[in-house]
Amino acid sequence: MTDRHDASVEDLIDRVEREKRAVDDEGREAAVAAQHERGKLTARERIDYLCDSFDEIGKLAAPAPTTPETADWERKDAPADGIVTGIGEIDGRPAAVAATDFTVKGGSIGHTGGTKLKRVMELALEQGYPVVLLHDGGGHRIQEGLDARPFAQGDAGLTTLQTKLSGWVPTVSAMMGPGFAAATNWAAMSDFVVMVEGTSMMGVAGPSLVEAALGTDLSKQELGGARFQTAETGMASLAVDDDETCLDAIRTYLSYLPRNARADPPIDDAPRPPTDDASERLVDVMPADPKKGYDVDAIVEGIVDRESFFELKPRFAQNVVTGFARLDGRSIGVIANNPRIKAGTIDAGASDKASHFVSICDAFGLPIVLLTDVPGVMPGPDSEREGIARHSAKLPFELNRATVPTLNVVLRRGYGYGYVAMGGGRSTDNELTVVWPTAEIAAMGIEGAVDIAYRKVYEAADDPEAKRQELIDEFVDRTGPVRAVEEIGIDAVIDPRDTRDRLLGALDRDGPDREETWPPKKHPINPM
Repeated sequence: MTDRHDASVEDLIDRVEREKRAVDDEGREAAVAAQHERGKLTARERIDYLCDSFDEIGKLAAPAPTTPETADWERKDAPADGIVTGIGEIDGRPAAVAATDFTVKGGSIGHTGGTKLKRVMELALEQGYPVVLLHDGGGHRIQEGLDARPFAQGDAGLTTLQTKLSGWVPTVSAMMGPGFAAATNWAAMSDFVVMVEGTSMMGVAGPSLVEAALGTDLSKQELGGARFQTAETGMASLAVDDDETCLDAIRTYLSYLPRNARADPPIDDAPRPPTDDASERLVDVMPADPKKGYDVDAIVEGIVDRESFFELKPRFAQNVVTGFARLDGRSIGVIANNPRIKAGTIDAGASDKASHFVSICDAFGLPIVLLTDVPGVMPGPDSEREGIARHSAKLPFELNRATVPTLNVVLRRGYGYGYVAMGGGRSTDNELTVVWPTAEIAAMGIEGAVDIAYRKVYEAADDPEAKRQELIDEFVDRTGPVRAVEEIGIDAVIDPRDTRDRLLGALDRDGPDREETWPPKKHPINPM
């Protein structure tokens, strides 16, 4: 090799370019082919698909082994040290992006790779960029972790950075392969987590460690597959079919949110109102009988901009529906009880799901629309064991600390603490509180209340069944929408077809964000 000092500048440039090509996909054909055989894109292909442009940081990074058996590792042993990092443009807006490379030591992160990740996260913190982490690997590289000197630093401040980034910029974790241990820990602190069916996994420890520690033999999918983590734990927000759909979901998620908490959410300059059929269906879809179910998706579609609803956690706690949408191009958050699952009752899972969603909306300036049809909070010994009392406090807690506009529409039932938790009436400082003519507001369901409070009365009557029905009919009249507005606990009773216009009117009149100044405190304490 020519001595560096004897080479021309062009020779030096060419040498650097050769080093770069050696770590690119075109310089690693066998590794790329193996990744494709697994049904996955490479780390660089994923970034190319997601980003309009990408400025890589640390492309020529080399490993920094600390244990004897890794003393001879060089760049060729761990190209880019197994993680691709940089600043990309997604739909014309900057984002800090990092993708672990499964073809390099199973996507594990070494000390140099951790430094690269820290660098882009620091830039995100300083400049206010969203953070997108594409996980496909086994967490911390064990070969570099068996040394107290470097590991005593913990994660070298990455958890501190994530905590500072939370609520300042949108944070996303995509599980696109094995993501046990460190990747799961990062995902747990992210706002949006998307998984790929069949190839991705998530958990605090992989099957080998679980078997060694507990003697339990489980497959990777049983322990932390997409279906388990979306439907049972709610750790993941969404499960998709393949890498491309995963990356599309990230792009869609970010499209509703601002670059950071100081910026305004993006506005769709060409909004499409719901079709006339969708608006008219609001009257036909909603039954007056509170015992009958209906399609809550049809209610949402009849109010928000056409095809704008992006549901989050659709498999988890399905008794409540959460997602982003647009109203005349403006990003909003929607929370709706789902009468077809547990009658829309609030349980621990629904409380956790909805309260976390409120926190995201408030952090990034999205008004919140609550569509209420709730028979109450889930009772019973199983629910109590789950700590329902604490969990059910989380949603009203987040709603009442929110500074964004909250708008409440009671579609039908508004019973008990469920009504309070959903921000009904003056339970929350709403910009708008309206009810539909089908609304029924009371401390609890009427038939149950009559059976508890008036059993002796109707059992003493000559015709107990007739007397019971008479009492029920009387209280139905006293719990309806007209009665509800008499003391201005509700702003108005509206025609369902006017819902969209009333919401838009309230948002158009909205003033500056609310700020709590009294009493003097750092922050309220979350119920959990």
